[in-house]
Amino acid sequence: MVLFGNFAKAQAPGTVNGSVVDPSGAVIPGALIEIESNGLRRTTVSSGTGLFEFRLLPLGAHRIRVTAAGFQKFERVIVAPAEIRILLSLPESTTSLSVQGNAPNALETSPTARSSVDEGLSSKLPIRNQATGLSEVVSNLAPGVASDGNGFFHPLGEHADTAMSLDNQPINDQQAKIFTNQISVNTIATMDIITGAPPAEYGGKTSLILQVATKSGLGERKPTGSLSAGYGSFGTWSENAAVAFGRQRWGNFLAANSSGGGRFLDTPEFRPIHAKGNSESVFDRVDLQPNDKDSLRLNLTLGRSWFQTPNSYDAEQASQDQRSQIRSINIAPGWTHLIGPAALLSVNPFFRQDEFGYHPSRDPLADLSATVAQKRRLNNFGIRSDVSYSRGRHTAKIGVSYWQTRLHESFQLGVTDPAFNSICLDANGEAVTNPKLLDPEHCGPGGYAVNPDLIPGIIQYDLSRGGKLFEFDQRASIKEAAVFAQDTVALGPLTINGGLRFDRYRGLTNGHLLQPRFGVAYRVAQTVFRLSYARLFETPYNENLILANGTGSARNPFGTFRTTPVETGKRNQFNAGIAQKIGTRLLVDADYFWKFTRNAYDFSSLFNSPITFPILWRKSKIDGAAIRVSLAPVHGFAVDTTMGHVRSRFFGPQTGGLIFTSQPSSGVFRIDHAEEFQQTTHVRFQPKKDSPWIVLTWRYNSGLALPGVAPDYQSALQFTGDEQAQMGLYCGNAFASVSRPIRSCAASQFGATRVRIPPPGTQDDDRNPTRVAPRQLFDISAGTENLLRRDSYRVTLHLSAVNIGNKVALYNFLSTFSGTHFVSPRAYQAEIGFVF
Repeated sequence: MVLFGNFAKAQAPGTVNGSVVDPSGAVIPGALIEIESNGLRRTTVSSGTGLFEFRLLPLGAHRIRVTAAGFQKFERVIVAPAEIRILLSLPESTTSLSVQGNAPNALETSPTARSSVDEGLSSKLPIRNQATGLSEVVSNLAPGVASDGNGFFHPLGEHADTAMSLDNQPINDQQAKIFTNQISVNTIATMDIITGAPPAEYGGKTSLILQVATKSGLGERKPTGSLSAGYGSFGTWSENAAVAFGRQRWGNFLAANSSGGGRFLDTPEFRPIHAKGNSESVFDRVDLQPNDKDSLRLNLTLGRSWFQTPNSYDAEQASQDQRSQIRSINIAPGWTHLIGPAALLSVNPFFRQDEFGYHPSRDPLADLSATVAQKRRLNNFGIRSDVSYSRGRHTAKIGVSYWQTRLHESFQLGVTDPAFNSICLDANGEAVTNPKLLDPEHCGPGGYAVNPDLIPGIIQYDLSRGGKLFEFDQRASIKEAAVFAQDTVALGPLTINGGLRFDRYRGLTNGHLLQPRFGVAYRVAQTVFRLSYARLFETPYNENLILANGTGSARNPFGTFRTTPVETGKRNQFNAGIAQKIGTRLLVDADYFWKFTRNAYDFSSLFNSPITFPILWRKSKIDGAAIRVSLAPVHGFAVDTTMGHVRSRFFGPQTGGLIFTSQPSSGVFRIDHAEEFQQTTHVRFQPKKDSPWIVLTWRYNSGLALPGVAPDYQSALQFTGDEQAQMGLYCGNAFASVSRPIRSCAASQFGATRVRIPPPGTQDDDRNPTRVAPRQLFDISAGTENLLRRDSYRVTLHLSAVNIGNKVALYNFLSTFSGTHFVSPRAYQAEIGFVF
């Protein structure tokens, strides 16, 4: 699949181009040109005719530096878009400069750990599901990110704590495909990933920040575009089209994408059952530059997805048929205005809506262990405005934002499993499923014991006992405002970043916080040292927030463990890092972080559905390392590796939100946000720029923690045969199956292939929790960007195979937070494209 590389000439908001000449007017080839703003740096080399060009730059002030052997260094501030002629002066002495002809893996003197997505690599990665292409790119290329099912990724020990700046539009809501329709990756021109302590301009969700600039048709006098179609295993298909056209003062970029298949969501069985789905999206960006100072932009996005809830064998035998549909719309105009030679005003209003519908089986009793119906709407609208200024040593920005989130949740739920909330237990401790038992007082006369885990409030909503559906319909409004100021000061090898941010949150709960941010970076030759601190204000997730808070007259009887509403949180974050350039081609960047949060967020799943609810823990302590290693091409070979080690410790009790299926821990435990170690390595080979290529991907994951799940093998005896088969439970040489569960076994003969249960007496929720077993997966992709060797148009061909070893492995197992999900079995894909 072609990701960012569909257009050879696609432009983003601004372009800086020109020529490099000597005092006589002769061109200077091979000059090194660097352009930098807000800590981001890009480099290029002037061509044989002295020309250079930077595309896909944000509008505004940038610092440009030019060096060439035998000439004085050139440096000044320019405002994009711009076309300039750079005159390099002769040196005042006989000292000459030594300049490397190319500059891969540029070393950034930035106080914040960050990286740019490598278009040359990202366009060649195999994408399992285009509906979550963005999630797959991020989890493949960002360090310290743990993958989970259904497009979830956990950045640096947190649950989905990710913010996106989409052409300066802030988006803080979750982007997993069970919540919204993601932006298509073929609309992205550039993407930078911030994994360090965030600058003051970012708030809300800040563990990982995606700075995304979309493609534009500005300057495309001759239309350019692409068409592609793909097909693969499990009936997976994709169709993509995009075109860019315009003139010097206006442009339009339009993309339409659709995809689907028989494994749309990650499944609770290795082989998918009842897992079909499809998605469609349209993106249109219109640009207008009426004069040299003003620029107007309008982004329009429509998205729709429909998908089945994958069944386990147990659910399939019950004929469960649950489905979801999500509709999304985004309207985001923008205006930028140059104020003098070094300042830029940006105004960005926006409107975004997600509608989620969840539909139960036609026969409610076919749904296990409950039947659920939901209609949920999230409307988000507001405005962000800022002024950027760059002069001398300073690059500053001040801004303000205000937005509202309107929530509407309509919900129906009824228990269908008589054993889920049984009134009584028999002498063996088994659930008594007699539908006539409706009161605990009836247990004694029948010779039974009262179930100690009985939830009395939901007896009336037990359909297996003749109950009725629980119904909930509430609306809520959340108002948020923020103001910030930040400045980056360049003092030779020293770079200092300071900022202050204030957030106010008014919703189902209220909160505010003043947040200082500070960072420093110091460069010594080919080494950069970083230190930073950020005070952060955390806000609750919006999805199903009303029901989780139990607001209104219809309080939620299922929230047995809810004690308070979901409050706002406060965090202190510290980062220390080092970036080391080795020679001209190898870059190693390592960052260690400590995060201390009061009121820490997570989600809990509702039975076996993709409906989840926000929950709140008393506090969390998270630390770890995020490492990136990049080797620029050597004789056609290039290597990119990201690694992470994260300890994510949460402290009970749960203080807000909902957990349905088990009593949460009251002590400290490892949550399923982080892994002890994970790494992803991409090895690519492409002898020449236009020759065929091949990429091998190796992924290792040490396994997510499973708090509260199977603390010992004896507890696994209570699982159904299907659940035991999912975890790979065995006794001696006998493996559990759907029809043959294991109900007794000597301790010395117990084992499980896909879940790592600690030896007897050693399990500890904090130091030695039950975990998903480690896994190693291998993917391979190959292709060419010019199959027919034509100049006027190109035919592309991409082939890929994921999990080529067909490893049977889990993302998670019976997790309170996300359920059970297998990684994809071996799958093949082929895509052919046409680029003009």
